[in-house]
Amino acid sequence: MPSHDFRGPRLFVDAPLAQDGRVELDRDQSNYLGNVLRLAAGAEVLAFNGRDGEWQAAIEGRKRPDGLVILQQTRPQDRLPDLAYVFAPLKHARLDYMVQKAIEMGAGTLQPVLTRFTQASRVNTERMRANVVEAAEQCGILSIATVAEPAPLERFLSQRAAGRLLIFCDEAAELENPIQSLQGARAAEGIDVLIGPEGGFAEEERALLLRQPKILRLALGPRIMRADTAAVAALALVQAVLGDWGGKTA
Repeated sequence: MPSHDFRGPRLFVDAPLAQDGRVELDRDQSNYLGNVLRLAAGAEVLAFNGRDGEWQAAIEGRKRPDGLVILQQTRPQDRLPDLAYVFAPLKHARLDYMVQKAIEMGAGTLQPVLTRFTQASRVNTERMRANVVEAAEQCGILSIATVAEPAPLERFLSQRAAGRLLIFCDEAAELENPIQSLQGARAAEGIDVLIGPEGGFAEEERALLLRQPKILRLALGPRIMRADTAAVAALALVQAVLGDWGGKTA
């Protein structure tokens, strides 16, 4: 496991970070540090912005925390794998869970797609972005994944780069060893991992997907999974074989 400081709080700030700089805290951040964590002036936290690495910082403020003084860098900036998680949105708490787990698994982009049997009619992308930040804060992640606006499946397929590998997780695929299937794939121009709705893909959607260039149709085993479980299973397989878990990037 990478060596990170998990004992102290980490805070995402949307401001430049550099030694001896100062960052203003917004009301929610001030409340979190002062009232939830009970930290006062002089206490130290770790700050990151997704661009400038991670920094040790000291809290400023007389009555309540209102700013951070940036002390020294603890880790340089990294970058996420070129791995997009493409999914039919779920409802409320299960979508929150899925977003958080996708971030923990190393997804660099989250792309909701709308299919015939998609359960959720509305997608709150601001809430998704908040979950991305929370997962990054809690898990020592330095880069902030991109949350794309929802798009119909057909539009997403027509606009994606043809050189990217599309891993189509299909419950109707012939059952084969997924690790062996992935080992034969090439992903030099990035990876899109697609998980559909719990009602499955319509036949015309499946036919459209199977006509895509550079596609790998993948079975996730002999059991039917809920969509949020399938996200973890699929991303773990892809990261282990094609991603950065083995010290290489997609």
